[in-house]
Amino acid sequence: MSRRRGMMSESFKEELAKELGFYDTVKKEGWGGIRARDAGNMVKRAIEIAENKLTGHR
Repeated sequence: MSRRRGMMSESFKEELAKELGFYDTVKKEGWGGIRARDAGNMVKRAIEIAENKLTGHR
């Protein structure tokens, strides 16, 4: 089986984790240690950032 490649770079995910306040968990336990809610919030924030870039807002 091939492994799925992520859409977000590792550095972008780390930046989002820091912004959302769960980077310490990522450092200690890896990405598997975060809560589903945190993962969802990370995806939501990434979408917001992408939409803002498309519309020219920051």
